[in-house]
Amino acid sequence: MMSDPFKFKQFTVHQDKCAMKVGTDGVLLGAWTSLERHPNSILDIGAGTGVIALQMAQRSTAELVDAIELDDNAYEQCVENFERSPWADRLFCYHSGLDEFVDEMDEKYDLIISNPPFYEEQVSSGDAPRDAARQNQSLPFNELLKGVSKLLDNEGLFSVIIPFKSEESFNKIAKDKGLYANRITRVRGNASTEIKRSMMQFGFAKVTPKETELVIEKSRHQYTRDYVELTKDFYLKM
Repeated sequence: MMSDPFKFKQFTVHQDKCAMKVGTDGVLLGAWTSLERHPNSILDIGAGTGVIALQMAQRSTAELVDAIELDDNAYEQCVENFERSPWADRLFCYHSGLDEFVDEMDEKYDLIISNPPFYEEQVSSGDAPRDAARQNQSLPFNELLKGVSKLLDNEGLFSVIIPFKSEESFNKIAKDKGLYANRITRVRGNASTEIKRSMMQFGFAKVTPKETELVIEKSRHQYTRDYVELTKDFYLKM
């Protein structure tokens, strides 16, 4: 069942209370995000199960790995997953919306990461919490980038995964907030399919972004070397 715990190499994610289960997008972003600047403080916006924050705790030596989650059930689940992990002393989840968090938080973060809800069109699956988690209305890109611009340290990085079709508009909003892409990886399911996702990294410095492409599968359940190399520290069968 989809609500069964998802077991990774170094931690387990329980997801029975959470509308959005562990998925490829979040794990990809958590594995792809650069730690080249050795962040000491990390923030995951819209944590859900907490999987990305847990990946950050595994990959980094950051003393502080914070997360914020507005949904009641997802917040409870995230806290439980943090407490059960090997890094419980470094992980903390705030039960808050982004605007409220921005108003109350004076500290800046070295790294901010987000797998935001991004179905901009109205989507109804009959499951209201899942629809709310997936639809852009609960965290519009403009609100996300406005919050990031206030919470990010001057030398910090912001990492996000969005639909490829939204890349241009997201980039434009980011520039309006003083954030500029410095790294972009576009993701295809396999070599013959269209690009579905864009993983983007931003900072306050204007640079020419490094652009790459990632293909996940060679054929059904046969993963590319690049994908295996990226995710092997997490997935049990990689």
